[in-house]
Amino acid sequence: MQVSADQGALLTLLTAVSGVSYAVEVGTFTGYSSICIARGLNQGGRLLCLDVSEEYTTHATRAWARAGLDDRIELKLAPALESLQALPADEPIDLAFIDADKPNYLAYYEELMPRMRPNGLIMVDNTLWSGRVVGGADDGPDTGDANVTAIKAFNDAVAADARVDSYILPVSDGLTLIRKR
Repeated sequence: MQVSADQGALLTLLTAVSGVSYAVEVGTFTGYSSICIARGLNQGGRLLCLDVSEEYTTHATRAWARAGLDDRIELKLAPALESLQALPADEPIDLAFIDADKPNYLAYYEELMPRMRPNGLIMVDNTLWSGRVVGGADDGPDTGDANVTAIKAFNDAVAADARVDSYILPVSDGLTLIRKR
């Protein structure tokens, strides 16, 4: 599912105010979030999109061209974890957006962290998962779903990570903002 229009506007704004020249998106789908991020890039900035679906990203590449942004967006079709591991360590990332397979959120985060510049921003979608990651006072989090379990573990790990400041913004299905110290 793509991000909402409100969330897209926020992605553009946060990218612009962060002075982003190099961004990475993990999970591109049909390209709406990448358009929003690309619109906020500094002049000459670039966005690397990582995805495994040629079917969905075909829509994305057409949308980038229609938006006049295809010159600043690069698509890499391969498992995102492998693509992240292959990134050069000496090219700091200003901003990252994660919106892919939920069980790998923590692995993506851990691969991105050493590559982020100080004060770099990681934004992670779906971190409230329709409220199911917190559950009610009596029943606790919904642990019968692998996505819920993975997102809860991700949220707990970020909250305990002394390398970052973070906040779960209750926009759409939850957008976690993480600033590398």
